Amino acid sequence: MKSQDFKMPVFGVGPIYVLTCLFLTMLGIYLHIKGYLYGGEFIKGKIYFIIFGILFILFGIYLWIEAVIVQKINMKVKEKKLITSGVYSFVRNPVYSVFLFIFTGILLLMTNYILLVLPFIFWLLLTVLIKTTEEKWLKNEFGKEYEIYLREVNRVIPWFRRKSK
Repeated sequence: MKSQDFKMPVFGVGPIYVLTCLFLTMLGIYLHIKGYLYGGEFIKGKIYFIIFGILFILFGIYLWIEAVIVQKINMKVKEKKLITSGVYSFVRNPVYSVFLFIFTGILLLMTNYILLVLPFIFWLLLTVLIKTTEEKWLKNEFGKEYEIYLREVNRVIPWFRRKSK
């Protein structure tokens, strides 16, 4: 059931999410650099944290390119079209996932396991924000088509598409 009142902002909950995660990431880095999180610093195996950090950042960049440039999300939002192909067949919110991966990658580069609490906070915040706003708007606009998509594709973490029953 499409609504004339459907007004999904072009940026959605993005600014709230990104700025909050950016602040928490910077705070974590600051605390790490100042030595307040000394107990969580890895001495052995730092290279694995660094490698995974770089991989997370690169994967975030890849997701952004796929979601924004290849799939042309800004144009589709303005046209009120639901995208379910390409990267959107693996994750419903790849643009938000980008920031989850990039901020997590940056935190991994700090080689401090205490900072790894933050990605769970990022995921929880994103889940709550999307569930209480954008998913309601999208259900209202796209109805059954979006409800099927909800059951088949993960919200934030890219994964293989599940088949609806």
